[in-house]
Amino acid sequence: MTEPVLALMGPTASGKSALAERLAETFEGELISVDSALVYRGLSIGAAKPDYPHHLVHMREPDDPYTAADFASDAKQCIDEIRERGRRPILVGGSMLYFRALIQGLDDIPAIDPAIRADIEAEAQRSGWPALHQQLSEVDPETAGRLHPNHSQRICRALEVYRGTGTPLSEWQQGNPAPVSDDYECIALCPEDRAVLHARIAKRLEAMFDQGLVAEVTRLHEQESLHTDLPAIRAVGYRQVWSYLEGEIDLAMCREKVLAATRQLAKRQLTWLRGWPELTWIWTDEAGQMVRGQGPAVDASGPSDYRVSAPIDGIWFGRLQALMRNF
Repeated sequence: MTEPVLALMGPTASGKSALAERLAETFEGELISVDSALVYRGLSIGAAKPDYPHHLVHMREPDDPYTAADFASDAKQCIDEIRERGRRPILVGGSMLYFRALIQGLDDIPAIDPAIRADIEAEAQRSGWPALHQQLSEVDPETAGRLHPNHSQRICRALEVYRGTGTPLSEWQQGNPAPVSDDYECIALCPEDRAVLHARIAKRLEAMFDQGLVAEVTRLHEQESLHTDLPAIRAVGYRQVWSYLEGEIDLAMCREKVLAATRQLAKRQLTWLRGWPELTWIWTDEAGQMVRGQGPAVDASGPSDYRVSAPIDGIWFGRLQALMRNF
């Protein structure tokens, strides 16, 4: 029987990449990036591009949008190719929609009449995307709460699903969650103390600006084909620096906005993870050492931190536990 693929998840700055690199070196693995910013060329500093080799990094130009369905197809091909080489595929990243598309599959939403999208886009031209975001908050507050008021692509998608089906996108996504395939062992890495995570986010942000984040975004800003409706430019860090380059905010405000957006990203990632079925947690201390493991919840009600956990017996959890004793 083929052993499961490790899906190493967690909020941004939780230490996933460093741990995954150690795993790859120790267990003859190859890393597959699960990151919706790193797929684009030119996004390195702000996307925390690792030095260690990863598959599915810098695959697309930033004006060529890459979808979760694209990722699922490419990741499956990578997994097969890595196994053919006699090595172990390891998925690592924080783009939870990508993980969901690969492991659970995408939601079976009916095809939407293209005229509905055209009407929404025309309305946005007249009123602006923040006004459409306000409309979305009235019919699907859960989805609206996850989106920036100028996140045109996702606002449009959520509105067209609601107008075309009469059901909010959030209900489509949560109504019948698919079980996690036995082909994957899903593990989340996270500091036990949220203050530690926030401190790491702040430290990494300082490093990004010191390494030249503004110069990196300036090179993108100078490309005539790029604009803020593109997923690459809406990535956390990039859209805030873009606003600075447009003269909308000063540099101090830019840094504050990047920090706030990154904390919000971590919060959204943790929300996804708390609802992820059959997930094993690894909680760490300030030094990155494992404090405790928490198996998948047996009782699906209430906050995950207070659920009863099943015994942990995964192949990859055992490897992680042994590795982290000296990590």
